Amino acid sequence: MASTSDFKNGLVLKFNNDLVTIVEFQHVKPGKGPAFVRTKLKNIKTGKVIPHTFTAGVKIDTARVERRPYQYLYKDDLGYYFMHTSTFEQVTIEENIITAPQFLKEGQVVEILFHDETETPLTCDMPSYVVLEITYTEPGERGNTATNTLKEAKVETGATVKVPLFINEGEKIKVDTRSGEYSERVKE
Repeated sequence: MASTSDFKNGLVLKFNNDLVTIVEFQHVKPGKGPAFVRTKLKNIKTGKVIPHTFTAGVKIDTARVERRPYQYLYKDDLGYYFMHTSTFEQVTIEENIITAPQFLKEGQVVEILFHDETETPLTCDMPSYVVLEITYTEPGERGNTATNTLKEAKVETGATVKVPLFINEGEKIKVDTRSGEYSERVKE
């Protein structure tokens, strides 16, 4: 058991028979009446974010979770296979709990959030940015850079990303996994 004074971003709570994580919170002390804590809670299973207000000092039930580094191995009909980077234990995960599966390439290291009591994987978080190679894109026209025009490019994982006209086949780019957008070109 914890109280509202223990709130921090990323804390996992048992709330309405579900596991939720705190996205943001704010302690409020109005001039009249008791203090309270305004929060935004994200349901780990559904991803839905809901606002909720707790009275200051109220007891809450926290869930014990653990983040572990895993390396992506391969995918088949049963799911995605990962290996723990130090114990070499393997785990299979469904696609729906991976944040950006279209940018997952073999050997990529991710963080998997496990529920301590049941040892079940809750989420699989990709790094914020990944470096991927362009496997196919139309050639850009020389001198056509006055506007921020984008073209489609296929990366090595099979995903499609919008890139600027000056990006060519064989080049490596940095992609933001949260939005799926091009970030910058990577020099070798």
